[in-house]
Amino acid sequence: MLFSRWAGAGRRESRFVALAALITALATVLAAQGAQAQQLRGDGGVPAFYSWSGRVTGGPGKLLRNEPLSEVGQLANAATNVRILYTSTDGLTGKGRVVVSGALYLPRGTPPRGGWPLLAWAHGTVGVADICAPSFAGRSARDVTYLNFWLAQGYAVVASDYQGLGTPGGHPYLDTRSASFSVLDSVRAVQRDKTWPLSKKVVLIGQSQGGGAAFATAAYAPAYAPDLDVRGAVATGTPYFSPAAQVALDAARPKDTVDPLLGYGFYVLSLLEQSEPGFHFEDFISDRALPLVRTSGATCFTNLARQITTAALTYNLSYKADISPYTAKAYAHMGYPTLRIKKPVFMGTGGSDRDVPPGMQLQLGADACAAGSTIEQHLYAGLDHSGTVNGSTGESSVFVRKAFAGEKITGNCNARPSLPPPASGAPGR
Repeated sequence: MLFSRWAGAGRRESRFVALAALITALATVLAAQGAQAQQLRGDGGVPAFYSWSGRVTGGPGKLLRNEPLSEVGQLANAATNVRILYTSTDGLTGKGRVVVSGALYLPRGTPPRGGWPLLAWAHGTVGVADICAPSFAGRSARDVTYLNFWLAQGYAVVASDYQGLGTPGGHPYLDTRSASFSVLDSVRAVQRDKTWPLSKKVVLIGQSQGGGAAFATAAYAPAYAPDLDVRGAVATGTPYFSPAAQVALDAARPKDTVDPLLGYGFYVLSLLEQSEPGFHFEDFISDRALPLVRTSGATCFTNLARQITTAALTYNLSYKADISPYTAKAYAHMGYPTLRIKKPVFMGTGGSDRDVPPGMQLQLGADACAAGSTIEQHLYAGLDHSGTVNGSTGESSVFVRKAFAGEKITGNCNARPSLPPPASGAPGR
């Protein structure tokens, strides 16, 4: 009897140990799956400044704290270089508060009466990891030149990092609503704080991902931030995603050619992870590309492009299944709430742009004109995606000056530029 009780206890203990082992194994699997689901979200690696531990109360656009920028983030033409942390609305869900980081630059000299006129800069693709946030990592030589140009003209610049870049949580890459909210609330945060002599007027400027953000911000501003005096927008290399635009992208970037710009698509996978329940990038990425894609959320775009080239990846070698149904879902996040923009928009397009084909940008200008917007569109023959940023300042600086002065801007919808026909004997695209 005693033996049988011990034997029963032993069997119960064995079953308990086995059950505990099963639970542990299941938890490990679930944790691994959870970690895998977050592979493309590179949180961490930045100073404590970017994490806000206090309560986030009140409306969006509240400045939480600021500090001097480290040397890598400073601009030579700025008398004041400040890192900022402020509140915004979660643009992915459209509700709830998030904390966003950015930077503020004030020009040298004495501010004019009413304060420095303010430009809100929306940056291009840097990555989705916190360490890629421009207020932490610094800016490309191109962007440094561009922002220093505006500072030298007597404009202050506020530059959002966007939701989830620098701060905890995923960065909804190319999601125009989250970028727009981040940009508008950066303006609110620095204008409401009386530390800096800033005008109430603001003009939006942006390139590539930021060109789309600037265009979208102008579209969202009347409803989301009617308190702001937005005078206009300058957008270069502006994307316009649609099934028709995909045809242009495919023509500009053949699917059997080694293409460092595949990195854009890899970052879109991180947006789909956050916005589409049940999406798993492993279902679409080939074994050859999978190791690189898994680490793409932890590296910045320049390095990712280099890795893609080293690995000799093409689109056809990177994808094992048709992802177009999910791409169509991503377009819903990457589009604009309206093409009827209440304020004038300057659009600069490089004739040799491979990143965002010029036809895509010109079509956006045409559709925005048809919707009733005032568009001033310029085509810079021979300039590529990057070259158009600083190559357009001769015209865009006149546009910005007029916008701040309240001068009438008529645009050129009736005489918009167009792409020249293909050279004789050359294949059309």
